[in-house]
Amino acid sequence: MPVISATPDLDALSLTIVAEFAAPPQRVWEIYADAQQLEKVWGPPSHPATFVDHELVVGARSTYFMTAPDGQKYCGYWVIKTVDKPHSFAVEDGFADADFRPAPGMPFSEMVYRFEAIPTGTRATFISTYASKDGLEQVLPMGVIEGATLAIYQIDGLLAGS
Repeated sequence: MPVISATPDLDALSLTIVAEFAAPPQRVWEIYADAQQLEKVWGPPSHPATFVDHELVVGARSTYFMTAPDGQKYCGYWVIKTVDKPHSFAVEDGFADADFRPAPGMPFSEMVYRFEAIPTGTRATFISTYASKDGLEQVLPMGVIEGATLAIYQIDGLLAGS
């Protein structure tokens, strides 16, 4: 199992997930840089993702939606803030309306993804920091930890098929 820990910290307004993969950082990086691969692991299996736009370069805006089993679509966006290929990237991640505009009343987070070489492959650290405690407390009961964990577990399958 790739996920080692998933830790919310209400004082730091953050959620940190640490995972390990049996592949080098460059290969794990490629999953996040390529929309076709990212679609296979971004949403949990019950809510597959479709990226409408995605380019992992500073200033770009990625848009996507996840489709629930009943067909309902949940939209989101990233604004790419920093890129240090293949070591890390940071984005503003938020919920969006059907036109991919930030959804009113929904929190957004600053996400930092780091990929570190370890003897067995890659240790990935995913940190989402919210603007307020209320924002973090809003997403926790929505299942953000469970959904992210299920999504991350899909990476092993994708890597196995490489």
